Amino acid sequence: MAELNYKEILTEKVPLPMCIVNENGKVIDSNAYMDEVFVYDEIKDYDFFALTGIKVEELEASAESRVFKTIERNNKIFRLVTSKADASSEDDGEEETSESGSDSESAGGENRQSVIVVFFNDITAYEQLREKYMNERLCVARVNIDNYDEMRANTSPDMRMTISSEADKIIRKWAGKIEGSIVNMSRSEYIIYFEYQQVDEMVRNKFSVLDEVRNIETQADFPMSLSIGVGIGGESITDTREYADGALDLALGRGGDQAVVRRVNKIEYYGGKLQTVEKGNKGKSRVVAHALSRLIDQADRVMIMGHRNPDMDAFGSALGMFRVCMMNGKNSSIVIDEVNDSLQTIYKQAKEKGTYTFLTHDRAKELIDENTLLIILDTHRPSFVECRDLLDCTDRIVVIDHHRRAVDAIANPVLSYIESYASSTAELITEILEYTGNKRDLDKLEAEALLAGMTVDTNRFAVKTGVRTFEAAAWLRRAGADTTEVKRLFQSDLDDFKTRSRGLSSAHIGEDGIATSICPGYNQEAQIINSQVADELLNVRGVKASFVAGRDETGQTVVSARSLGDINVQLIMEKLGGGGHLTTAGAQVEMSPEEVLTMVRNILDGDNNNEEKGR
Repeated sequence: MAELNYKEILTEKVPLPMCIVNENGKVIDSNAYMDEVFVYDEIKDYDFFALTGIKVEELEASAESRVFKTIERNNKIFRLVTSKADASSEDDGEEETSESGSDSESAGGENRQSVIVVFFNDITAYEQLREKYMNERLCVARVNIDNYDEMRANTSPDMRMTISSEADKIIRKWAGKIEGSIVNMSRSEYIIYFEYQQVDEMVRNKFSVLDEVRNIETQADFPMSLSIGVGIGGESITDTREYADGALDLALGRGGDQAVVRRVNKIEYYGGKLQTVEKGNKGKSRVVAHALSRLIDQADRVMIMGHRNPDMDAFGSALGMFRVCMMNGKNSSIVIDEVNDSLQTIYKQAKEKGTYTFLTHDRAKELIDENTLLIILDTHRPSFVECRDLLDCTDRIVVIDHHRRAVDAIANPVLSYIESYASSTAELITEILEYTGNKRDLDKLEAEALLAGMTVDTNRFAVKTGVRTFEAAAWLRRAGADTTEVKRLFQSDLDDFKTRSRGLSSAHIGEDGIATSICPGYNQEAQIINSQVADELLNVRGVKASFVAGRDETGQTVVSARSLGDINVQLIMEKLGGGGHLTTAGAQVEMSPEEVLTMVRNILDGDNNNEEKGR
């Protein structure tokens, strides 16, 4: 590096504020333009970090990487352009003897010091222009009235007009607040174009339009709700519109009554306070059954797969789907490696019948090819499926699930039937069976397995149970399902019963109605035991929600969350990496049970504080 005399640098007519910083972070000199940056008369001998908040190490790194820091001072914004230099001590004005000079040279320049030249480039106008550009970027919001058809079917003509006009007025008023341009796409859907500078206010108010529409008086036994998809940051207006479309699909897939904001690399959720409204029309089930039959008929081979560590809903749905394939004249296989104790009874019965073909992961990977139809049941997330590798072996994938849609859903399935209003995947499969064949074609074991799946996911028809759930259960009963046999499938051994009792006895119920408990030990059936304890705690007077944690046989912590509807446990479990529904959710984490429940409490306390601030 060439030798520089910083006295000469400072005397040059550089029309920028600049200073010299030594290796200790002290300002050793500056030019006359520095008063544009700092209000001080003289900054010599000041600590540069105290002046700017930037350490000398960061200046050195900036000089090497050419990635420059910025600061705001004196109502201006400056970019700090840095350069390292060697400066001789001649600038101190001390004359050295020739003897000392020769000593210095022989010592390799010990009287030199490394300094950093810092130029302060005023970029205020540029930053203001950039901020103006960012704030004026066009964003897109798609607004959908979730239950418009159900509302029209359950209200009188006069009330129907009143409700529709009131909802329209609220939506247009909200569009006016965000200075947006609104277009009515249909009787139940709107699209709004607005500027990015409105986003912070929308988020700060947590999309208050959701609450306003929910408070509209109706004659129906359910409230009106909205789903909002917001697209931000696309490279073009087409990209931004696609972001909004995807966000709305996600909001609808998660049950509606919420806003989903999709940015380039981030998705945010707001709302989701209502239980999903059941759809009275079964038209979609008929369409899905027809489309599924065509896909099964066109496939060379069909494989059916649920989620890891399958429960009664996943296994019962797999048996039901096996029957759907048989009704369409196609043999199929169920991919499953092992089952837990709770499924041993029904799994053994299925194996003994000899009707069903079960494949291990390895065997399934040997047989699958690009012409195989892969049907995923009771999950839509790649990380949750029984065998993740199978998803990469074929593009012909069908997804049937009842959980609220997650961000990491299986991409581009040929058929997706995700209905969060449904009590269980077993309910959806039962309706498909109704439109595929005759109930006399259904085997008694399959009917009981499907009914057992519904029983588990509804906590014996106590939660998330609609008219269609009972209709599906009645159809299975007529198909030969024996409720006594179904009850026998849920019998547990004495050790599990004792563990469940200890979990109940150690529960703590807070003044806010939150019940928490830890099931002791390492239990192979931790997922089932925890969910049973959480369900039982809801029977205690005053309990609004319950969270139960316990370790499985591998040491992983399993969390089960239940709610009566006042608290959305799905949102809480999503923050732990899990998911579910408004009233039923769960997660599997690496933390200890104690740490998990502490984290749950912190999330709840944080949400309560945010609500108080919102008021």
